[in-house]
Amino acid sequence: MATTEIAPAGAPLKGLCVLLADEDKAALTELRDRVESLGHEVLARAVGIADIAQALAEDEPDIALVEVRNDPEHAIDLMRELVDEAGCPIVLVLEEADADFAARTAELGVFACVRSGDVESIRDAIEIAVRRHRDVSALGEQVDGLSGALDRRAVIERAKGILMERHEIPEDEAFEMLRTEARSSNRRVAELSRSVVDGRALLPKQP
Repeated sequence: MATTEIAPAGAPLKGLCVLLADEDKAALTELRDRVESLGHEVLARAVGIADIAQALAEDEPDIALVEVRNDPEHAIDLMRELVDEAGCPIVLVLEEADADFAARTAELGVFACVRSGDVESIRDAIEIAVRRHRDVSALGEQVDGLSGALDRRAVIERAKGILMERHEIPEDEAFEMLRTEARSSNRRVAELSRSVVDGRALLPKQP
């Protein structure tokens, strides 16, 4: 993915790598011109939704604008898998506004729907989608970090329990045993604790 720096809130985004997908080459050219006028780098692909996954994998854009034509129900079915696989926000481009379709695709993880001929709406949709995707990604990282911290704590607690039972010692002494051994072996307490839980580290009782 392009390493584009996100502008501060309120400042217009420029220099994004934007993937455009539309089977209609004439419409694709018009959309490319509109997006380029907003100061972005454009990768234009004359493909439909069914073939956009490969383009996303190859180009790794900051955002993808995908034109929806003819069969919206089929588009929704395809979007279910595409959104899960995409590493960037997706905006659907429509010939006419369709609030019901926009709501249904939003439930699948599409960040915005926009009319193809409205440059200002395209600009706003790109900025909203990129910023929302950044916020969602940051939240996901926080959740992953919290989950990892909880897992580490749980492993340490289990290891302390094993040592308390094995050596008939109180909780604080069991933790001190873990910490002392971790320091002497240049390991993290959580890593050593996992070895204790897995039965690979049978720590002797300290004198």
